[in-house]
Amino acid sequence: MIWLYRLLFPVVLLAMAPYYLLRMRRRGGYARGFAHRFGSVPSLPERRPGVRRVWLQAVSVGEMLAIEPLLRALSADGTEVVLTTTTSTGYRVAVDRYPRLVAAAAYFPLDWAPFSARAWEAIRPDLAIITEGERWPEHLRQASRRGVPVLCINARISDRSFSRLARFPMAGRFVTAGITRLLAASAQDAERFRSLGIAPERVETTGNIKLDVQIPILDEAARAALRRELGLGGDRMVLLGSSTWPGEEEALLDALVAARARGIPVSLLLVPRHAERRFELEKLLRGTGLQSHFRSRGGAPGGVDVAVADTTGELRALTQLADLVFVGKSLPPHTDGQTPVEAAALGKPILLGPGMANFRAIAQDLLARGAALQVADSPGLEREVMVLLADRSRRVAMTTAAAAWRRDTGGGVERTLGAIRREFARINKSG
Repeated sequence: MIWLYRLLFPVVLLAMAPYYLLRMRRRGGYARGFAHRFGSVPSLPERRPGVRRVWLQAVSVGEMLAIEPLLRALSADGTEVVLTTTTSTGYRVAVDRYPRLVAAAAYFPLDWAPFSARAWEAIRPDLAIITEGERWPEHLRQASRRGVPVLCINARISDRSFSRLARFPMAGRFVTAGITRLLAASAQDAERFRSLGIAPERVETTGNIKLDVQIPILDEAARAALRRELGLGGDRMVLLGSSTWPGEEEALLDALVAARARGIPVSLLLVPRHAERRFELEKLLRGTGLQSHFRSRGGAPGGVDVAVADTTGELRALTQLADLVFVGKSLPPHTDGQTPVEAAALGKPILLGPGMANFRAIAQDLLARGAALQVADSPGLEREVMVLLADRSRRVAMTTAAAAWRRDTGGGVERTLGAIRREFARINKSG
């Protein structure tokens, strides 16, 4: 089957190239390191006897931030890490945040044999680690050819992927065949992998490393300065739209207008999932009569009704300004959801739409504990926004529930590190 994949990959790549090149141009930031896509990785130090080398692939910003404690622990153990990512935002985080923790940072090569093999020859890792849903057949095949074990950490499988792979068992075996061990993010994910035919001894539930998130807390002066930069008045509450997708900004604007009509002092802070949508949002806001400001244009000249944080990597800081958070990509027609972890870890009351497939277990736990509320649609979002902004005691209760959730979850980083170290021990024993 790998030969069919190798034959079809360049055909599909050429067919999809115009779409992806246009998207890359819109998002920007891909020019630097573009050759990495073809297997040309940055210069690496010579392999030293006794020094282990790990190739760690993390998809984007969320995974890049989640792996920080792993990188620190591996660096402290004397392990060299070559860190790759898929997106320009992830690459920026890798280069800016981890220069002292990794031997090199690069884009992940296109998963075609010539490019993948070229990267493997340059990196020559002792262990390959992939995160979450990064199961690239050629990458896994190259690892298998070289006898390099592969760990999939924080492994999860969405409802959509599970349904597809369950219908085509051969495809499921194909995309997981080269993985030595799957470290599942939840018991549900572990059971799904086993039901797809993966040997039980290859699956271990280590928990979601994102639940161990450590967020630098802004002091009062820093929060006040950030509010001024955004144009958010100090006497108003802040409704945050976290990683919003098309259609959700309109719903939040309706909620803002309705709350203001009820005399509730509130401003809206929008953080779109993709910063390049700034022009689309500018057009939307132009017809509302509301004062707005885009963060990419510098500090706000004065107070605004709507602040748009069309930047990257600031969500954790911005969430600290919120009195109420709506988690995006969850209102119909969207079904996958964005992560509620940072908002919950910061003790913020959370509103979710029904579409949280990618974070189903976490969302269900937060809902069951009373740390989050679910709304069915845009009118439901508007109603709950007004109710919660007007009822401080309910928001406090949700904050207390979120704090309890954080105390009771976590530990995924330590369990994952334990599994990585056990794999190192096996490598040393076999070597």
